[in-house]
Amino acid sequence: MHIQNISKKHTRIGWVGTGVMGASMCSHVLDAGFEVFVFNRTKNKTASLLDKGAIWVKSPREVAEKSDVVFTIVGFPNDVRQTYFDDNGIMEGLRENQICVDMTTTSPSLAVEISKQTDARNAFALDAPVSGGDVGARKGCLSIMVGGNTKAFVSVLPLLKLMGENIIHQGPSGSGQHTKMCNQIVIAGTMIGVCESLVYAAAAGLDKTRMLESISKGAAGCWSLSNLAPRILSDDFAPGFMVDHFIKDMGIALDECARMGIKLPGLELVKKLYDKTSASGYGSSGTQALYQALRETNNKRG
Repeated sequence: MHIQNISKKHTRIGWVGTGVMGASMCSHVLDAGFEVFVFNRTKNKTASLLDKGAIWVKSPREVAEKSDVVFTIVGFPNDVRQTYFDDNGIMEGLRENQICVDMTTTSPSLAVEISKQTDARNAFALDAPVSGGDVGARKGCLSIMVGGNTKAFVSVLPLLKLMGENIIHQGPSGSGQHTKMCNQIVIAGTMIGVCESLVYAAAAGLDKTRMLESISKGAAGCWSLSNLAPRILSDDFAPGFMVDHFIKDMGIALDECARMGIKLPGLELVKKLYDKTSASGYGSSGTQALYQALRETNNKRG
């Protein structure tokens, strides 16, 4: 199979999924001068991209038919499956030598399945989930973890560099998703620490801003503490990454743990806490809304 060279003049880009992350990521590709064909289930979420010159099409299949490289970033594994395998899905429009890059966080086994199906069509698939939230997507500084064919990765690297800064090929298909699970496991433990520290600070009568100034520069310093804790202090619980999507990711990781015969009790605990957070009405809020759920629980006890 022939791996194409990426060029603004000859390479047509397809994009499926223009949510909190996808719209910003696609925007960087448009800003670089590429012709982009876009689809989203809710058309009005593509408005900013259409204003920049993206071309609306009616299905993932049509995205594939009109593009050389197809990017997808949707919500849940079932959304990925539908995007690729439905009657109007990407596989129905895929051509030889095309490259599909799924940037959704989904199950490693689904990434492998997509790769096998593209292989059968003499095309390529990469799994390339991202980390960095809405801020990283807007600034084009995401961390991108990639699994799949090495030559296909090298070919699309110039496009990935428009969206991210830390871009590492992790290995064969599914490796990018496995790496993202490692990322989410770390974040799960970090988020409970960040939110509980703020609950504790409030109970102790501390100035939470001053407290954060101290601990964010020490051993506790991390992305979540620097980026999400200030949002909590501003009562900003808008989603950079939604609670329900995080629950989905932790569920995938725990399913993989069961498959591999390992147990991660910390991850199990944090997922239970986020399940309660979602049940309290914060499923569409950002992951920092865990603080709200913890605070409400403690207020009831008081």
